[in-house]
Amino acid sequence: MADTMQFDLVSPERRLASAQVASVQIPGADGDMTAMPDHAPTITTLRPGVLKVAGPDGTAEYVVTGGFAEITATGVSVLAERAVAKGDMTQDALDEMVEEAHNTYKKVKEGFENEPGPVDDAVKLLSDMVAMGEEIGLSAKQPNL
Repeated sequence: MADTMQFDLVSPERRLASAQVASVQIPGADGDMTAMPDHAPTITTLRPGVLKVAGPDGTAEYVVTGGFAEITATGVSVLAERAVAKGDMTQDALDEMVEEAHNTYKKVKEGFENEPGPVDDAVKLLSDMVAMGEEIGLSAKQPNL
């Protein structure tokens, strides 16, 4: 069993991280999970949250808003819709993310008036964004649903 595995984090804009790490805590859509070397192959979708990476050089945290994580025995590749190093996250950036999620909710609510599935998904996205803000110490403006 190896002590480290390859970790790669990319967003549409750029590659944020590529390193040998000991573990990656992933905010999965079906629940949080920790990947370590020799993990069973898995693909999971991401929910908005904080991705935590621990390795020989210390720890790093990244705010992600969605995407996918592919876990293999030799590494983790995260393809994030949007990813920002936690230290670079600002109140303005969080407000923008929450506003975007709120606009999505309003659009879905109008388009799927009698179909709760898509509306429920949009409400979950919005509440995950607010919870993510609280987790990183920023306060999201509470939108009126």
